[in-house]
Amino acid sequence: MSKAAFIPVFAHRGASAYALENTFQAFERALELGADGIELDIQFSKDGLPVVYHDPQLSRLVGTNKLVSDCTMEELLRFKLGKPWRRLFSSYKMPAFEAVLAWANIQQMPLNIELKSTILDNKSGLIHFLGGLALPKGSHFSSFHYELLEIVKKHRPEFETALIATKKIKWDLLADYKAADSVHMHKRYYKPRYLEACVTSEKACRFYAIDGTEPFLTNPHPSVIGWITDYPDKVITSQQRV
Repeated sequence: MSKAAFIPVFAHRGASAYALENTFQAFERALELGADGIELDIQFSKDGLPVVYHDPQLSRLVGTNKLVSDCTMEELLRFKLGKPWRRLFSSYKMPAFEAVLAWANIQQMPLNIELKSTILDNKSGLIHFLGGLALPKGSHFSSFHYELLEIVKKHRPEFETALIATKKIKWDLLADYKAADSVHMHKRYYKPRYLEACVTSEKACRFYAIDGTEPFLTNPHPSVIGWITDYPDKVITSQQRV
């Protein structure tokens, strides 16, 4: 496998196998491990500002039943994150997307920005967010929700967009998803049917839940342009990089 054939490795919520997901520690660890990009999740605070956090509710990592969208950015940035028995002494905090973007632009670290379902209730916030947005080269937006990708394409057509596949996706009509440049799929979809659907529709694809043990890593299908993983170091090693 030649060096030119290496597929970019995106660290899922940062290097989340080694540091708490969607935190600066996870992003910096991904950089240290040689990741080619960062996958992260954004939602909007009560005052309409983008914050990096996965769940709509704060219960899992904060321990409160509030929604992200019910809290101001000031409130969100104060929360300590972590598992219940570690949270009190945790150094993990929820980052504002603006701060992560500044870091990524300095590092020239591409971002895979997943637009979460809560943004369906604040489409005007997404439109405002897109205006004037400058991302590192190689960045793109992804979402399970096609209508959010349509908004991105309408307002910033130069940005790449990726539809995250679900059971509802119509593979035979993949070309009809005009607002999606590529498809993101769980590795269980790494099968001829789905790969050929991407080829036929002229869409590239990335696969997530990669852990570095997959045999296809050393001889990827031509339509694959990215791996998304909690273990960027293991996937890099599996690609036999020197």
